[in-house]
Amino acid sequence: MALIVQKYGGSSVKDTDRIKNVAKRVAEYRQKGDQIVVVVSAMGGGTDNLI
Repeated sequence: MALIVQKYGGSSVKDTDRIKNVAKRVAEYRQKGDQIVVVVSAMGGGTDNLI
């Protein structure tokens, strides 16, 4: 079992299809028994809306 840290930028979570892809990747690591830490940025363009 490994500890995996993954970071996904805004373009990786900018729409539902991409979010599902991230979730699939996370699930694959969990199914292998790895521990996983996921760091996710704001959705694409989200940070710009805060400014």
